[in-house]
Amino acid sequence: MRKADIVTKVSEKTGLQKNDVLISIESFLKEIKESLKDGNNVYIRGFGSFIVKKRAQKIGRIITRNEAIVIPEHFIPAFKPAKTFVERVKKSAAKRVA
Repeated sequence: MRKADIVTKVSEKTGLQKNDVLISIESFLKEIKESLKDGNNVYIRGFGSFIVKKRAQKIGRIITRNEAIVIPEHFIPAFKPAKTFVERVKKSAAKRVA
């Protein structure tokens, strides 16, 4: 599912115009990005958490040159789904497989 599909579905379910829904979704995503950029996590009850994870420094390899390089510690964005969300997906997936 793409963002355009989400906009269409939300528009149909709420009766709002697609442009208004698109602006809302874009604003929502922008706020999440800004919060993570500032080092703050975003928690949405029943859905999950957008968090900033710290990756430790490590040694990597450039295989073509057989050379070791140091990859410094860095931070990456991550999503951790809520337990209730995970359970709903598991139950739904189990029904489709069976």
